[in-house]
Amino acid sequence: MLDIQNIQLAFGGVKALSGVSVSADTGKITAVIGPNGAGKTSLFNVISGFYKPQKGRVTLDGEDISSLKPHQRAYRGMARTFQNIALFHGMTVTDNIKLGAHTHLKSGILSAGLLLPITRREEADLEKEAAEVIELLELDKVRNDQVEDLAYGLQKRVELARALVMRPKILLLDEPVAGMNREEKSEMSRFVLRVKEDLNTTVLLIEHDMSMVMGISDAIVVLSFGEPIASGTPDEVRNNPEVIKAYLGSVDETTKSAA
Repeated sequence: MLDIQNIQLAFGGVKALSGVSVSADTGKITAVIGPNGAGKTSLFNVISGFYKPQKGRVTLDGEDISSLKPHQRAYRGMARTFQNIALFHGMTVTDNIKLGAHTHLKSGILSAGLLLPITRREEADLEKEAAEVIELLELDKVRNDQVEDLAYGLQKRVELARALVMRPKILLLDEPVAGMNREEKSEMSRFVLRVKEDLNTTVLLIEHDMSMVMGISDAIVVLSFGEPIASGTPDEVRNNPEVIKAYLGSVDETTKSAA
């Protein structure tokens, strides 16, 4: 579904990414992990089109999208959530979610102002799609609430819903459980799995919470200082010496510290 090949990204003389390649298989959850400063967010910004790399290629569903702008990538089926919540206060949960479907709307200002048949049909379809996503993520009880009145974990779930109403081919999740308590993390993990299983959505996520990553991922890619150091299944990555060293230091250093 998504294939990133040999990405090179530098800011001035500072290398942010060097030779990074990642593949996200259709209908699977792929996680990108690494210590702070490893280049995870830079990679997401390249994939989304916010950064233009000096070298490399991004392919979505067989199409080279390396030169496309972020909104053009969204039209082709790429949706992204961000670490910081970016909901519209003063609007309900349902209205925030419906805003995510703007890439699929065909009617213009005139037809919307005159409530022409195409506008009414689109509005009916959008209401149905929003209702399906609300049911999937168990937001029924708060669908008419103002988003600013919701608990943090529910706000993050609304952001996920807004991305899903775009009907994405691939969903990019930027630290989906950052700042959550244990119960909220467990719920979000369950919903991400549901998105994969019920909608067959391809998911690429970056996350620091290793319990979540190891629990829901089909494949994991590990970055360190902008370079890939390991990839594989959760069990393969968990036992990889390079990964252990990147997170914990070498075995010798860990032993000395304990002494």
